[in-house]
Amino acid sequence: MTSIMTIVFYEDSMAKTVSKTKLKAHMLRLFRDIESTGEELIVTDHGKPVLAVTPLSARRSVDEVFADLRGNVIYHESLDLPTQDEWDNP
Repeated sequence: MTSIMTIVFYEDSMAKTVSKTKLKAHMLRLFRDIESTGEELIVTDHGKPVLAVTPLSARRSVDEVFADLRGNVIYHESLDLPTQDEWDNP
């Protein structure tokens, strides 16, 4: 007797989900899908989300990360001043 297992994905918070059992049986294919699509995969245990598998993003420079903020940040004090924490001054 031959059985065929089908993985069924459903949308939950914009992420695909798969049970631990199905992840174990199809891990290599699922990892390749994650690598190619860049989408996160949520792993469930008895229907409850327990893990998130996310692709590593390419490293970006500080200039790339903060490019949208350049010229839009207003400093009200010198950046050289130390910060004060409410715990420092009782």
